Amino acid sequence: MADVSANAADQKLEITASRLFVSWLAEQRASIAFSTYQVGKLFLIGLDEHGKLAVFNRTLARVMGLAAHDQSLWVATLWQLWRFENALQKGERHGAFDRYYVPQLAYTTGDIDVHDVAVDAAGEPVFVSTLYSCLARPDVKYNFRPIWKPPFVSRYAAEDRCHLNGLAMHNGEPAYVTCVAKSDVNEGWREHRHDGGLVIDVRSNEIICTGLSMPHSPRWHQGRLWILNAGSGEFGFVDTQRGRFEPIAFCPGFLRGASFIGRYAVVGISKPRKNKTFSGLALDRNLEAKGASARCAVQVIDLERGDVVHELRIEGMVDELFDTAVIPGARNPAMVGFVSDEIRRTLSLPPDAR
Repeated sequence: MADVSANAADQKLEITASRLFVSWLAEQRASIAFSTYQVGKLFLIGLDEHGKLAVFNRTLARVMGLAAHDQSLWVATLWQLWRFENALQKGERHGAFDRYYVPQLAYTTGDIDVHDVAVDAAGEPVFVSTLYSCLARPDVKYNFRPIWKPPFVSRYAAEDRCHLNGLAMHNGEPAYVTCVAKSDVNEGWREHRHDGGLVIDVRSNEIICTGLSMPHSPRWHQGRLWILNAGSGEFGFVDTQRGRFEPIAFCPGFLRGASFIGRYAVVGISKPRKNKTFSGLALDRNLEAKGASARCAVQVIDLERGDVVHELRIEGMVDELFDTAVIPGARNPAMVGFVSDEIRRTLSLPPDAR
């Protein structure tokens, strides 16, 4: 096991990697990002120059949805959507880092509870506004521009009617969403947490799967629509022909945040909050039946076997994660902060101007 303190100032946070996690990360030639809005932290997980686990973090207000696309990293925060861009050319390094993200663009969305973020075929962002029960795009004039809402939601209102939360892209366009309930009243989803969850085909407005418990993070990968059935702790896929959820793995926690690389899924699990929203779910019964307690971790699941093969355990000040993102080709990423003078001195120019 490898123990790493996330930051010298964060003595109450411990990140522990399972025995083969580091070698798996090296084999994949990738790094991992994950977010926790609980303490407003974005973590970047890679390998240092000695091949040991490297943990980098930045503080961002209520950081949630992440999307890694080419050299960009899109990040949703409390009232903004940021695009961080890698300032390094191929083969360049900044100290120990081979990927150095600099904030280059921010849209002021307002506090509209942005959950999942994705990037379309043109490289433009699209996101879920859970507060307004819609898919939206950023806009140069307005805080956001709604582009779709579930057919059962009668109008755009800041009422979080169905808890629309997840977005899956297919062929570069929005394709599927998850929501907690088919509801058209203010926070009506809270009454249907156990089995009211839906998957909707955005293109046809058809509900393709029902009976889920607080589903999150739909993703299209290798010809399948994968989802996290968070209320039961099950990871699996939706049989789109039969309209049925097929679990392949149980994860000991409330599932949120899924990303993929090859035959592996990278998912986040959280300790459920001790309130009415998270209590009394099938997850509680499943944990008891398996003799397990909920944990906070990033888990790697083998899609072919359904086994949890690697884990990054998070203990201390963080109990909840929201999203994960795989960053292919990055060994040890870092990010410029907003507080120190570093952001004033970091300049990125086109190659012909260097």
